Amino acid sequence: MSVEDRLNATAKNIEGKVQEAVGEVTGNPQDRAEGKEKQTEAEVQHSVENAKDNIKKMID
Repeated sequence: MSVEDRLNATAKNIEGKVQEAVGEVTGNPQDRAEGKEKQTEAEVQHSVENAKDNIKKMID
């Protein structure tokens, strides 16, 4: 597991949440959609890191 990869995914998730909230406040559907997309990308990154951890545990 890369701590840096996890931190990047967490930062992207936070960025996405902020962008989505700004889109809701301003009524901008593009910002909302991009924010949700960033959150989804962060979830995928976390899933990849979890899979890497599980594989490493099986090997060890």
